[in-house]
Amino acid sequence: MSSISISLLLPTRGRPALVERLFNSISKTVSHFDNIEVILYADEDDTASHGLTSTDFSVTTIIGPAKSMGGYNSACLDKARGDIIILANDDMVVQTKGWDDKIARFDAASEDKIYLAYGNDLLKKKGLCTFPILSRRTCELLVEPYPIAYGGAFIDVHLFDIFKRLQYAGFDRIRYMEDLIFEHLHYRVGKADCDDTYTRRGRFADDSTFVAMAGQRRRAAARLLSALQGEPMPSFEPWKDDRDIPNGLSAAIGYFTQQFLLDKQLPLQWRAYLWYWFIGRYLAARGFFGLLMR
Repeated sequence: MSSISISLLLPTRGRPALVERLFNSISKTVSHFDNIEVILYADEDDTASHGLTSTDFSVTTIIGPAKSMGGYNSACLDKARGDIIILANDDMVVQTKGWDDKIARFDAASEDKIYLAYGNDLLKKKGLCTFPILSRRTCELLVEPYPIAYGGAFIDVHLFDIFKRLQYAGFDRIRYMEDLIFEHLHYRVGKADCDDTYTRRGRFADDSTFVAMAGQRRRAAARLLSALQGEPMPSFEPWKDDRDIPNGLSAAIGYFTQQFLLDKQLPLQWRAYLWYWFIGRYLAARGFFGLLMR
């Protein structure tokens, strides 16, 4: 029996039926109930979610004011007891039996516990760590693994970017587990209805935050690199909010070029992808063409 404790962080709002569906999928697939916990955050006014629990595994519910997505996840992390931390969504369903053993074996094989692992969400698949898995040590080294500045999106891309930097520096600590199915039942692919929780967030509201936090990701990667190389750790510097994308297409392209295309700590393919993607999102947000599918 595994001695590893796994914490799933689960912010939710207005979706008690989806949480119950997720809990049911966990109960059907987990190997060791005693080794997992869910830390659930529900808004004060979301009374339908306040009593969500499971008779099979530990559920800790935090009831508090509405926060950013980064704030929700950070609050859940503060209460988590596990050595392995998974960001979960209420529109997720676990499909793989023994998923906890699979993750625990991977963690046990990691000597320094610095990694970003993720399963197959059947949507983005290998392309993005939709439900990122981090060790507690990685979270501690990053200090703020789930930045509170992110209102509702990009935490997965933020972490992916940090570990792309490690990869480019010669430390490939990204692990995609294709046979670990955490299915993302998202409305954009017809697997769910488009409800208020989806629509209350601005489609492009976090774009400027992600772009502006490029320097923060460089510093986060530097901390992980120092730990891997046994060198003195750079101090953590809280992010100074400066997230205004310049007005005008040419100015915006210049900004994206500086933030992405000229960032030599990233592999060229990833730099080019971010540059192209954010130019497209900039245009879509201003009505030049239909909304891009993320």
